[in-house]
Amino acid sequence: QVQLVESGGDSVQAGGSLRLSCAASGFTYSVYCMGWFRRAPGKEREGVAAIDSDGSTNYADSVKGRFTISKDFGKNTLYLQMNSLKPDDTGLYFCAGVSAYWCGGGWDAVDRYDDWGQGTQVTVSS
Repeated sequence: QVQLVESGGDSVQAGGSLRLSCAASGFTYSVYCMGWFRRAPGKEREGVAAIDSDGSTNYADSVKGRFTISKDFGKNTLYLQMNSLKPDDTGLYFCAGVSAYWCGGGWDAVDRYDDWGQGTQVTVSS
């Protein structure tokens, strides 16, 4: 059974930075597409970024140039480096994964992923 555990959420001022981590365990897949999603208060869950098995990345337009997704294969850990944070970045951030080489054009679709973490809260104040 796959387990995804997020950490690193915090409260920061606008313009600040945070790095989220997602520790993955319990899977034997040779390939695994992983992504970060967030749910802002009163809004639907939205895709933030995703990374294919070969390290190719995808980003939502709202975070391009500010966020960086990366993966440490040896540690089975996914990261999201978030810089120049804005109040609109506030939300509960989730890690997600699916046994697939490519995340594909639907990388930001919630139903693309089979495995989900519980989330870590990010709050950005102005």
